[in-house]
Amino acid sequence: SLRSITPQTVSKHSTTDKWHLVQLKPNCQRMAMHNLQRQGFQTFCPLDEHTRRKGDRFETKVRPLFPGYVFVRFDPETTPWRSINYTYGVSRLVCFQPYRPARVPCELVSGLLRRCDETGRLLPPATLKPGDQVKVTAGPFADFIATVETLLPERCVWVLMDILNRPTRVALDPSDVRVA
Repeated sequence: SLRSITPQTVSKHSTTDKWHLVQLKPNCQRMAMHNLQRQGFQTFCPLDEHTRRKGDRFETKVRPLFPGYVFVRFDPETTPWRSINYTYGVSRLVCFQPYRPARVPCELVSGLLRRCDETGRLLPPATLKPGDQVKVTAGPFADFIATVETLLPERCVWVLMDILNRPTRVALDPSDVRVA
């Protein structure tokens, strides 16, 4: 697993949690997260599905939502955080002031944690409503922008897409759309 914090543990974390951002070396995400977790740091890397056309087929891959970065939770007042910069796979701890790690708003990380499933993948928002603009994330209409027309809970989302300059009604799986 690429995360030490799961969405089920979100309620255990308060708004006083101190989240920071770590920049990773290229292609070292798994190694860096593993080494940070071995040192006792809690890490979080939200994932998102990305679909692209490859030849005559579509390929869906799971990628980090913020490529090259990982969230790390620690208190800089009580934790020996300087070891993060010397961890294999880590490029640096993001700092805006000299010698002070930049703090990420805990509401941002908590919100991401709540929107992820147990594997760390972002779930589609549960608050879609007719008229919302959405981006299709998978299938032959990947990367199209559409307007939600009708919602059938747990079954499909009917959207209107502009195809060949005509509004076309298409049924999609709710997990294949994100708010645009």
